[in-house]
Amino acid sequence: MTHPLVTQLRFSRRELVRCLEGVSPEDAILRVEPMNCLSWIVGHLASQEHYLWVQMAQGLNIAPGLRDLVGFQKPPSTPPWEEMWDLWLDITSTADKYLDDLTPEMLEAHLVWKDKPIPENIGVSLLRNIFHYWFHLGEAHAVRQMLGHTDLPQFVGDLSEVGF
Repeated sequence: MTHPLVTQLRFSRRELVRCLEGVSPEDAILRVEPMNCLSWIVGHLASQEHYLWVQMAQGLNIAPGLRDLVGFQKPPSTPPWEEMWDLWLDITSTADKYLDDLTPEMLEAHLVWKDKPIPENIGVSLLRNIFHYWFHLGEAHAVRQMLGHTDLPQFVGDLSEVGF
């Protein structure tokens, strides 16, 4: 059975997709300073998932250079829209191979990076990942409003699949 936090992460991902539905490649790389462009946001969220659930959890590197382009504390950039979505899809799909098998006991363990356990346990890292999505969802909505986009989602989407 899928852990409820993983279900919440997947819901957060679906909200990102819903928020960015209909964005053109041209609008996706427009930067409304000081905020980042929409393509950067997609790549940035993919970068966090890649780092946590692909690199650390599975020992894979399927997106070399992504962290240098859109990682934490990296300078603003305007990466190609299609490329960021393709990477996001590949990374989240690969991450799910790990996330599908998470158990409550595993959430207390720590992922290891460079032979050292990271400070936060897997459960806290998963929460941070979920909250990170919502932080950038707000930013993405603001960018879209400032770009003059209309008919944006007005509230959190359908929660029926989350269940408890």
